[in-house]
Amino acid sequence: MSRLEGRKILVVGAGTRHVDDPDAPPGNGRAIAVTAATEGATVACADIDVRAARETANQVRDAGGHAQVVVADVSDAVACAAMVAEAADLLEGLDGVVVNVGIGAGQWLGTTTAEQWDQVFDVNVRAHFLTCQAALPLMAGGGSIVLISSVAGLRPGSRIPAYDASKAALAGLCRHVAFEGARAGVRANVVAPGLIDTPLGRLATAGRPSRTKAPVALGRQGTAWEVAKPVTFLLSDEASYITGAILPVDGGLSTL
Repeated sequence: MSRLEGRKILVVGAGTRHVDDPDAPPGNGRAIAVTAATEGATVACADIDVRAARETANQVRDAGGHAQVVVADVSDAVACAAMVAEAADLLEGLDGVVVNVGIGAGQWLGTTTAEQWDQVFDVNVRAHFLTCQAALPLMAGGGSIVLISSVAGLRPGSRIPAYDASKAALAGLCRHVAFEGARAGVRANVVAPGLIDTPLGRLATAGRPSRTKAPVALGRQGTAWEVAKPVTFLLSDEASYITGAILPVDGGLSTL
């Protein structure tokens, strides 16, 4: 039986950023949406980029799944609530939410401006808070929320203090969402990817080639599909006794 058969899942940040690379891999959000659909879910693909969201929805359908498209700028507080409401309406309910959005701005403490700090936190933390705030009242027992963080929230290394701090903040937010959600039987967890081969990962490596020399115990970068599988697990009833947890998907980078 498929893990998510009959589930209605909203994936925020389901698009993949376009880059001039014909062999570019999918981003985490696209891989999560496609994997959830192949496991039986109907998926709402939400993104600020309508073309990217539509392409993900097309890939879901090509894989035999069902998808809807929602366009939203999660840095806009009103848009976050509207996005959740639209997804719930299109899907005729909401059983799971994945929030996979994040940006970086500034570098080192001395050259990061207050405006850059606020910009990053608006997308990397406030959007997650607002999405959870809108989604939790719509979800029933057995529901699941997954926030996508980063290994940068577990150990320093990005050289972007706003990014590191915002990703670390998701752990605290998740604990509270899990605490409140438990009353309704809704779980919340964090997945923290490490060095993953995505279009954004390749751009980061181009700007900082030393990124590829990080001491990953398994000796390689991961793929977006290797992020999507644990997310799908946490969305499913197989993870029915897991909540408030942080799951690193990083080849051992944060612990070994």
